[in-house]
Amino acid sequence: MQEKPEVWQRGPLQSIPPLLQPVAHALLQAAEEVQNLTAGFADKTLWERPANVASPAFHLQHLTGVLDRLFTYAKGQSLTEQQLQYLAAEGDPAQTHMDTNQLVDLFNRRVEISIAELSGVDESTLTEARTIGRKKIPTTLVGLYVHAAEHTMRHVGQLHVTIKILKGMNAKTLGRYF
Repeated sequence: MQEKPEVWQRGPLQSIPPLLQPVAHALLQAAEEVQNLTAGFADKTLWERPANVASPAFHLQHLTGVLDRLFTYAKGQSLTEQQLQYLAAEGDPAQTHMDTNQLVDLFNRRVEISIAELSGVDESTLTEARTIGRKKIPTTLVGLYVHAAEHTMRHVGQLHVTIKILKGMNAKTLGRYF
């Protein structure tokens, strides 16, 4: 079976401004990689933390949450109480009652929303000032979008390694899960 080229190698996305193509490509690539990584993943290991690294569940939650938060800041808005509650629940199995597929679906939906938002951006606004969080850390609109893309891919990479470790651990180590 021949693999598809990476998203950026498939050409421009028609609705996305040229300067934001790399951001959209990275987000769509992340969604495809997460889908492939989690196919057949055992829900019983969703909260496992091999070598005390972050669990797959945390990464899946964080991927969604970070995009939501950074795109909120991109609109010049502050986080809502609901977003702050989501942030507080990231990584806490007691507060999250979703399986792998539900977490992946939530991430995919957030990528779709982000792509739709990117399609409406006027490139002439990309250098406009924005702030992050309660401390009002200064950045620009393009800075937020680029950080959203790179932070997403960073966590996809960490998710990839964690899932490979969990899948590769022998049945004796994780026998209670398989």
